[in-house]
Amino acid sequence: MMKTASVLAALCAACLTTACVHIGPSRLRADQVDYARALGDAKKRAILAAIVGLRYGDAPAFLTVSSIIAAYSFDATAGATANVGSGSEPNYALANGSVSYSNHPTFTFTPTTGEAFASAYIRPLAPELVLPLAEGGVPIDLLLRITAQSIGGLQNGNALGGDNSAGAPGFFELLQALRRLQLAGELNVESRQEDAKSGTKNSVYLAMGATTSGDSPQIAVDLTRVRQLLHLAPNTRTYQIVYGPSSQHGDRIPMVTRSVLGILTDLGAQVQVPTEQISNGSTKPTVGLIGGETRPTIIVHSGPKPSPNAYVLVQYGAYTYWVERNDFDSKYAFTVVQNLMALAEADTTSKAPVVTIPAN
Repeated sequence: MMKTASVLAALCAACLTTACVHIGPSRLRADQVDYARALGDAKKRAILAAIVGLRYGDAPAFLTVSSIIAAYSFDATAGATANVGSGSEPNYALANGSVSYSNHPTFTFTPTTGEAFASAYIRPLAPELVLPLAEGGVPIDLLLRITAQSIGGLQNGNALGGDNSAGAPGFFELLQALRRLQLAGELNVESRQEDAKSGTKNSVYLAMGATTSGDSPQIAVDLTRVRQLLHLAPNTRTYQIVYGPSSQHGDRIPMVTRSVLGILTDLGAQVQVPTEQISNGSTKPTVGLIGGETRPTIIVHSGPKPSPNAYVLVQYGAYTYWVERNDFDSKYAFTVVQNLMALAEADTTSKAPVVTIPAN
């Protein structure tokens, strides 16, 4: 009887020890993907919250998750009791064990403030930072619609409203022609490092009509129209993109880019909000677009209750705002905005205070 109890206790302890040994690798396989998805969802909610908040004039604040500590504890105990009876008392043996498991994740948030906030969100994005995304496969019309306030003097939509809030028709005509050239392989973005008086600097160039421009009438028409809209020299194939409202040189394309806050503000101005929110002065009327781009860059729905098929949603006041999961164009534009914010945040090296929150 004593031997039986000892064997049961040993088996119980072995099982518990085996479970404890393998908990680390098993949790890593699950948590790496789950935490990555959770971080992505949190970032999407932060972006949508900033867009909706700016629609109502609220200043956004950004917290970056700088570390995640997933602390697990696993305790196991085992024991055995045996009784050898005499006379009328029965013989019996008992084996017992207990297991306790706990998970105490800790998240560390770093608020973006001061110079880091100004550099990442307030200063305009440099053209040499934005344009290479088009070479990586991002549609150039979507990229410029999000990041450019003007190209060659042609104005994009203006979030502040007014007579020119819808933008210039030539701006959207330009974007459509550039997109057709990109699809035809006649548009390329080139990044170069050039020597300057103060040292090496990065420059970005737009190359057009370098391959088969003579094979397609549509390509020839688009090339001619792009050069007319931007006042470019007709016999040049490569043009430098420079920051500014205008340029006197026929081999340069002037561009005024937006900041991250400018991008989010513009997206917020296109959000359809309840009419009573406009009539009571909580926000301005929705800014529409003209020409062939009347669809908002990101369609954000609003209502008392969210859609069950929401891709991302946030609560603001009495209403919920969301993007539909089956709206691919809005989701893709949302992803481009998220990538632009990641590029802007990559240069912020200032050390800010941290906020550590145990989530147990």
